[in-house]
Amino acid sequence: MKLYRALQAQGFGSRKGSIAYVRAGMIEVNGVVCDDPETEVDPVGLELTLDGLTLPFHDKAYVLMHKPAGHECSHHPSHHPSVFALLPPPFVLRGVQCVGRLDQDTTGLLLFSDDGQFIHRMTSPKKGVAKRYLATCADPVSEAMLAALQSGVQLNDEPAPIAALACEQTDAHSLRLTLSEGKYHQVKRMIAATGNRVVTLHREAIGDFDLPADLAPGAWCWLGDDELKQLEQPWWSAMS
Repeated sequence: MKLYRALQAQGFGSRKGSIAYVRAGMIEVNGVVCDDPETEVDPVGLELTLDGLTLPFHDKAYVLMHKPAGHECSHHPSHHPSVFALLPPPFVLRGVQCVGRLDQDTTGLLLFSDDGQFIHRMTSPKKGVAKRYLATCADPVSEAMLAALQSGVQLNDEPAPIAALACEQTDAHSLRLTLSEGKYHQVKRMIAATGNRVVTLHREAIGDFDLPADLAPGAWCWLGDDELKQLEQPWWSAMS
């Protein structure tokens, strides 16, 4: 692969811009400055550096973020900063998208990718990928509330009641809820349907993959093959 094409594929710039960066001596290839945009590079183990930012070459981007509160999952946020502002600029230029969305006040596990098939698999209800949340409620959690969430609650504009895959109380005002879908404001709407209200909401896990305890809010990391397999594990596999 020619160097300028590798830069373009990784979001460092347009074809013209990538060539200009190389010719200006602004690009390092595996730590060494290269000024020939036609140089052939091996994508395996390739690291590209521009303006002090070094990124390893990835044919497709699979990225995990610990989303902090106060950020919108949009390229064009309305009232709060965008989660994309927490990622290196090349991610946006290469077309990375949120894999599903979290509300601006919801924290926790958020995925990004430029792989359309992966995004579909992770967000389609037919694929059965579970999402686990920890919700703190305004009023105490009751047995009746837990029973309603497990048996199914009726939401506006939904043809049938929706039930949680699992639901357990964690303390007087908190509960852990596992869902197989990702409808608009689903956790908040389900809890509201029981007569309670969500105060804070945190996504702990997707599939069999838990948000790493050492990943700070606002931080991100690449995902490898093992993590991707855990993420795509359907909820019914745990029951077999």
